[in-house]
Amino acid sequence: MPELTIPEGVIPPVVTPDPEANVTDLLEDTVRSHPDTPLFSVPEGEGWRDISATEFKHQVVALAKGFVAAGIQPGDSVGFMCKVRYEFSLVDFALWYAGARMVPVYETSAPSQIQWILSDGGATRAILEDAELVSRFDEAHGDLPEIRDVWRIDRGDLDRLVEQGAEVADDEIERRRSLAVGSDIATLIYTSGSTGRPKGTMLTHSNFVELCRNAAVEMADVVRPGSATLLFVTQAHVFARFISVLGIAAAVRVGHQSDTKQLLPSMSSFKPTFFLAVPRVFEKVYNASEQKAEAGGKGKIFRAAAQAAVAHSKATDAGHVPLGLKLRFAVLDKLVLSKLKVALGGNVKYAVSGSAPLSTFLAHFYRSLGIRILEGYGLTETTAPLTVNVPSKFKIGTVGPALPGNGVKIAEDGEILGKGAAVFAGYWNNEQATKEAFTEDGWFHTGDIGSLDADGYLTITGRKKEIIVTAAGKNVAPNVLEDPIRSNTIIGQPVVVGDQRKFIAALITLDAEMLGTWLKNNGHDEHMSLADAAAFPPVIDEVRSAIRRANKQVSRAESVRKFAIIPVEFIEANGHLTPKMSIKRHNILKDYAAEIDDIYASNSTAHDVGE
Repeated sequence: MPELTIPEGVIPPVVTPDPEANVTDLLEDTVRSHPDTPLFSVPEGEGWRDISATEFKHQVVALAKGFVAAGIQPGDSVGFMCKVRYEFSLVDFALWYAGARMVPVYETSAPSQIQWILSDGGATRAILEDAELVSRFDEAHGDLPEIRDVWRIDRGDLDRLVEQGAEVADDEIERRRSLAVGSDIATLIYTSGSTGRPKGTMLTHSNFVELCRNAAVEMADVVRPGSATLLFVTQAHVFARFISVLGIAAAVRVGHQSDTKQLLPSMSSFKPTFFLAVPRVFEKVYNASEQKAEAGGKGKIFRAAAQAAVAHSKATDAGHVPLGLKLRFAVLDKLVLSKLKVALGGNVKYAVSGSAPLSTFLAHFYRSLGIRILEGYGLTETTAPLTVNVPSKFKIGTVGPALPGNGVKIAEDGEILGKGAAVFAGYWNNEQATKEAFTEDGWFHTGDIGSLDADGYLTITGRKKEIIVTAAGKNVAPNVLEDPIRSNTIIGQPVVVGDQRKFIAALITLDAEMLGTWLKNNGHDEHMSLADAAAFPPVIDEVRSAIRRANKQVSRAESVRKFAIIPVEFIEANGHLTPKMSIKRHNILKDYAAEIDDIYASNSTAHDVGE
């Protein structure tokens, strides 16, 4: 093997790269090393039934034979739409074993998005979960002449494919699974479209193989045989897709729950050792726990416990926990906080957070519960994690150092640049966008801005395209204000505005799920509509308090001076949220231009924040 050349600025990998390997080799390796270890657990009755590595491979090969019998050829693209479930990984690997590749589509996508992704991605078949997804697909199907077959999971079509493929030889599957090498495309994942029309990101087999093999070593305390995780983040997103593949590479037991209302009961029965989520989930778990305590007359003790937990974590980082704090925390932990850990299954030691910054308050809070939240950073174009905090390299408030085999650096204008095993091959059918995505010496433009400390830990400041420049020329990163505002119990999504305006302001939506509980706990009508709540003085005062707390983190020139509460919810269906719950800022600014103009009008109806 030729001597390994490490590009300048890239951390050496801990596992020697294999340019001939493809994703199926990860399953083959695990079957050889841990044939009886459960890779999945699927719901069965009130509990879960394990599926071993050997059984999973058997199911994968059987379905791959069905795809071959149905006429799928090496290199074909197959569209796939379903919620979070076991069959996602089954179909994913079966397609790879058949020599094909998946083009996943978010289950919440509109017909126009389905049409664009499947047509641009060259899909010749489509697999759909149920009638609800079929109805949306059917609206787009007329514009998808290349789709020859449509299979439905809920009607047993996967089982019928297995039956059809019974006569396909094992040697043919082995031949097909071995065709791809590291540089070949493993999947096309389309960007969320938050900054324009979705682009097909070409992720190679090496992207997954090298990233998984290095992550499995670097994160061995988290992902190893005997670990378990419950997925509820959609697998169509690169974040959960990577964890799904990593679980197979590291012999981790994976379960699935698509209904977030059933998340806590599922956590209780599944008992994961780690899970992944976006910051909004950690906020909601905390807020729901606080409001539950409030309803039981224990809100004051819950908040005291939370403050003690945060102080305990900060003191741990400082290297000394005073005896008084240690005793106070121990008492409050036993009385209050330990119940929250039990609600999460009792075995959780780690959580992986991505897509947006997590507040340091929550990071310290969960850490004192015995749950270390490992914040990471990445994009679709970096196969998920480019950097991540790991148990041995961990700093709250950062997204960690680069994973082995990867590198990050900061450009002169503050943009984060990335290079290495995680970085994609380019955009499908879009040479111009690919060219613009890289510097002349091959570093990927992430579009985010941030900083690196002396130890190589990355901190995210904001999106380069989202920086607000006020009329006075002040540069403001909106997320620095939005993230702490959003942590309030009753706030759904804050959108900071003020580009070329006299001052910074904010549009605020309310969290319909938490609003009723908060109103009831505060002696108000819990059935109040969003429209009535938006004009209700106690709600306005609560929002004002949240904004004032956020303003303390920035200068006067960067602080929010006025706000308007709009009686709607931002959701993915109306084009205001991405599937990972990030706001589509451009769409919101366009759709609520009148409300923003009103904030700055001389006779504005917006609310003053005050001091």
